[in-house]
Amino acid sequence: MAGGVSLSKGGNVSLTKEAPNLTAVTVGLGWQARSTTGADFDLDASALMIGANGRVLSDEHFVFFNNLKSPDGTVEHMGDELVGGAAGAEQDEEEVKVDLARMAPEVQKVIFPVSIYDADARHQNFGQVTGAYIRIINQADGRELARYDLTEDASTETAMVFGELYRYGGEWKFRAIGQGYASGLRGIALDYGVNV
Repeated sequence: MAGGVSLSKGGNVSLTKEAPNLTAVTVGLGWQARSTTGADFDLDASALMIGANGRVLSDEHFVFFNNLKSPDGTVEHMGDELVGGAAGAEQDEEEVKVDLARMAPEVQKVIFPVSIYDADARHQNFGQVTGAYIRIINQADGRELARYDLTEDASTETAMVFGELYRYGGEWKFRAIGQGYASGLRGIALDYGVNV
């Protein structure tokens, strides 16, 4: 099955044009950790549901390992342990399901950060991570609509926004971001108005 649109940093694609009847997507995130410190890498994906003011709608709209589902159920983190897909299918480390059709109109975008758990104590950062990617899969048929492979070396950052889904003129689009944060997931959450 052909892959979707491959994006470089800053690029975007209309998911609605790629899949005209699109109602729901699965956001797959993956990476490989180089074990340099001896400690295990524990990378965690999360999702922030952002309103027109650029801030989360509420603390409950920050979906992560301690809050796996948004209040309306339209964004659901599938948890740390993923069961393998079809033979030969790419194994995402973490997946977040997003119901675009039921998404409240006040949600303007959904941002997907990935953070290294306990990074400071374990002396770990994204410079020790390779092969990181984010991909958008149409839930209806399993087709990959878009993909962004993060290539740049974010040497000291402990968290990174991989990409975002956003509304644009009645369409849902995906943008490749790849912005690192030295302040970790806490810094990203604070930037978007989460009380952490």
